[in-house]
Amino acid sequence: MKKIIICIVAYDAESTLHKVLDRIPPAVRQKVAEVVVFDDESKDRTFHVAKDYQASHPDFQNFYLYRNSHNLGYGGNQKRGYRYCIEKGYDIVVLLHGDGQYAPEALPELLKPLEEGRADAVFGSRMMVRGAALKGGMPFYKYVGNKILTFFENRLLGMDLTEFHSGYRLYSVDALKQVPFERNTNDFHFDTEIIVQFHAKKLKIVEIPIPTYYGGEICHVNGIKYAIDVAIAVLQYKLHELGIIHYPKYAVTPMKYTFKHDRHSSHGQVAALIPSSGQRILDVGSGPSELSRLLKKEGNRIVGVDRSFSDDGTSALEQKIERDLEKDFDLPFGREFDIILFLDVLEHLTNPAALLGKARKYLKPGGRVIFSVPNVAHWSVRFSLLLGHFRYAERGILDKTHLHFYTLRTFRQLLKENNYKIIREGATPLPLLDSFPIIGSPFLRWIHWIDVVLTYLWKTLFGYQFIFVAEDTFDEDYVKGRPS
Repeated sequence: MKKIIICIVAYDAESTLHKVLDRIPPAVRQKVAEVVVFDDESKDRTFHVAKDYQASHPDFQNFYLYRNSHNLGYGGNQKRGYRYCIEKGYDIVVLLHGDGQYAPEALPELLKPLEEGRADAVFGSRMMVRGAALKGGMPFYKYVGNKILTFFENRLLGMDLTEFHSGYRLYSVDALKQVPFERNTNDFHFDTEIIVQFHAKKLKIVEIPIPTYYGGEICHVNGIKYAIDVAIAVLQYKLHELGIIHYPKYAVTPMKYTFKHDRHSSHGQVAALIPSSGQRILDVGSGPSELSRLLKKEGNRIVGVDRSFSDDGTSALEQKIERDLEKDFDLPFGREFDIILFLDVLEHLTNPAALLGKARKYLKPGGRVIFSVPNVAHWSVRFSLLLGHFRYAERGILDKTHLHFYTLRTFRQLLKENNYKIIREGATPLPLLDSFPIIGSPFLRWIHWIDVVLTYLWKTLFGYQFIFVAEDTFDEDYVKGRPS
């Protein structure tokens, strides 16, 4: 039997709170361990109404009441409630509103997915049944705004919720422990930020239809401000995903490097630089490389070198060699590789020059080395510095595991000092199309193409990553004067 608590957040709800308490089904009231009202320093008689209800219902022995010493805000009041649930060791928390907009009668159905272990969160949706929200009295402008915001959030996050803006929610307390909800806003868009956190953590959200009720209650939400705050919260998450700006509230899982399909991306450009099939390639720091799968399909043979490999049976690598790139780069090969790849590797090493020196003994005469490194002089980093920020991120240009930061000039110098001759260099735009799941959006494509053009014209400012192709100046053919 799971231990359940109902948390009722209340602010200026003197006319509705007692009705909400009355409407909790008797079977649910008997099942839950506590029903707790958190009064957020209401300006009316909400607290006294709750006290009177408590005194007049002595049989309701698991009913408790707390009044915040100062107004915490809608999000802040939820945080207090969730902290209370975690400290008390509850399994399921029900979030009810004291204004009566959400029907307590729906609780038996809403509790089932959590009680049966089929969900990490359950949301009561007013939009699942077509037309039900308007029939229930939802103002038309709120209905339209809800639909537009939900569409926007679904498209950017790659989700498929019918409603992002219902306040009727039930959470697994164990799931709440897995996300940093304490870092979220104290304002009304707390509800959006916690959805983003659940999505990022890959926690399961189940929606169940609920009736809509709008009465004479006072709405304390500024609709325009709320819509702007919601949009900003989602865009912040996308910027966090890109590694442009780090937001601790969204750092819920270690970020993984993913394959970029766009032809202007680092993976797209590197694949285009592999001259033909039949190449023998050494991929240094390869990891679970999807690029290797693409190169193998084109008839190339790839050997991967990395600290460790997952054994998922899907690798396209001909051979996996586990090495600590900082300590041990002695490989059982001679000068037999046509191409060596250093993709997003050198910036993670304490001594990249040492690895560059060791790598040359595995490169065929006339072979090429391809590098990709992030551009620390990208406009986003410059702008952050202008504002006085230098925030490390989970990935991207300011990945917290980066030990070296490169500009175009400093990476050129690194290659020159280690006797590599640059024969080609380029840059990638921001990986917008691979980071935002709205590939078909004409607006996004226009932004992408503008960034592509700007990157071509001014790669030191707009280049997200630099791509270099180089050859070893110690190559015997090169020393003899072979033309480049």
